[in-house]
Amino acid sequence: MNVYTFLKLFGCLALLMYGMKVMSEGLQKLAGGQLRHVMGAMTRNRFTGLLTGTFITAAVQSSTATTVLTVSFVNAGMLTLAQAISVIMGANIGTTVTAWIMAVFGFQLNMSSFVWPMFLVGILLLFQKKASGKSVGEFLFGFSFMFLALCTLRENARDMDLANNSAVVNFFQSFNPDSIWTTLLFLLIGGLLTMCVQSSAAIMAITMLLCSAGVMPIYQGIALVMGENIGTTVTSNVAALSATTQARRAAFTHLLFNLFGVIWVLCIFKPFINLVCSLVGFDPMYKPVGEADIAHNSIMVNYALCAFHTCFNVCNVLILIWFIKPLEKLVCRIIKGKEDEEETLRLKFISAGMLSTAELSLLEAQKEINHFATRAQRMFRFIPELLEMTNEEEFTKLFARTEKYEGISDNMEIEIANYLNKVSEGRLSKESKLKLQSMLREISEIESICDSCYNMARHIDHKFRSKEDFTPEQYEHIRHMFSLCDKSMDQMLAILEDTTHKVDPLQSLNIENEINNYRSLLKEANIVDINAQKYDYQMGVHYMDIIGDCEKLGDYVINVVEAHTQVKLTV
Repeated sequence: MNVYTFLKLFGCLALLMYGMKVMSEGLQKLAGGQLRHVMGAMTRNRFTGLLTGTFITAAVQSSTATTVLTVSFVNAGMLTLAQAISVIMGANIGTTVTAWIMAVFGFQLNMSSFVWPMFLVGILLLFQKKASGKSVGEFLFGFSFMFLALCTLRENARDMDLANNSAVVNFFQSFNPDSIWTTLLFLLIGGLLTMCVQSSAAIMAITMLLCSAGVMPIYQGIALVMGENIGTTVTSNVAALSATTQARRAAFTHLLFNLFGVIWVLCIFKPFINLVCSLVGFDPMYKPVGEADIAHNSIMVNYALCAFHTCFNVCNVLILIWFIKPLEKLVCRIIKGKEDEEETLRLKFISAGMLSTAELSLLEAQKEINHFATRAQRMFRFIPELLEMTNEEEFTKLFARTEKYEGISDNMEIEIANYLNKVSEGRLSKESKLKLQSMLREISEIESICDSCYNMARHIDHKFRSKEDFTPEQYEHIRHMFSLCDKSMDQMLAILEDTTHKVDPLQSLNIENEINNYRSLLKEANIVDINAQKYDYQMGVHYMDIIGDCEKLGDYVINVVEAHTQVKLTV
């Protein structure tokens, strides 16, 4: 064994990880918004949530994609913590499919003769104009790379002749297979390696390679598999660091779930492994004799590893599926919520980071824009409260809160824009590129709505600090204008959240025309009232400044509706 052999080994692992990544991304692009639809529609109870997590993970070949997507759903309030727990349980079962694919196709069958034709088909599809064709080509490329890596890894193992390599054999023989400390050590190694490479599939491939070569006992290999289950939870926990409390709880539940499984399996370690091995017809104590026997044994040991991986997660689910509520309470006690989280949170949907495909990330961004618009309306509703307040302490407190929302809105615009710019670097269809441009306009106009709200708050503050006050008629007019603006924003949110295109954008135009006409009417009446000395000129200025900003807010709302629907509304 030389340095080149080790470099070749690590190169195979790198190619395997890359192939898994490309294959998963291709599948996710093919699935597109269906992933969101399936997860939203099929998580009504613990059992459908379990099936959803299993199905999505098996389909896209990535438990990481499922868990990160689940965290983003919890982050956005679209899934409860209890629903997310069941999805994560299902993801743990779905991820075992990858190991079976590697065991059956990668280590048993010779896929090298099929790889090259798949590369050819993949490259032809990649040059297609249709996004779906490109996604299929990407999937085939990833699939081919993965099996090319497995075939090369298997050939490399033969060249290394691990079974007769004294250094490798002596290393594993130096550990007492009956010691619990040996099991814990390999469990720790499996967890650390998976954390470092962020790919349980790569570590699983190495485990299969060593066990099938006969240099690592099945018990130590299974300890590595258990460690992989813990190490793979790091991704979702890292993704949730900047997310909401509920999202952090969902990610932490993933870790607790696997830790619980490891603990109970350790209590019955050898009996459980022997039972699982017997299911696939593998005897851990059997010593093969002859080349044919050794070859058969190397196949069966991989089946035993896969069977353990599946049984471990299935049994864990069968135990914990009945204790989702207690598990939810435990996680809530460990990770406590912040009282002022709503006031400090900037992003809800995209705070967990970019998803692995641009199309899915675009869906996340649209939900974030909808949340931005909701926050803008919440900020606007502070303004009528400010207008009616007479207590200086309460007024100052609410005005400061409005000012804080204005700062948050500025940051949200920048962060969403930066996120969209990153999304634009990925591969998007022509329609998605146009949608992205519209979304950039949407966030700019929503931020302008927040600016108008803050300007209204400042005008009310100037009035509050002066010795004069509005007349009852002025208050009535301002309240009516506020009511029209709130109605306009309600309509805007309905359009932003409408996925079936049933909400007519012309309704927004009608409200905007009503706002414009009312502003013109008040502007003319204001001049008459000042001449009639119903109030002084300065109060008339404050009054019309508020009315004018309401009219501007209505314009910005129309701009958002136009950008989202891509329908020109003539005002």
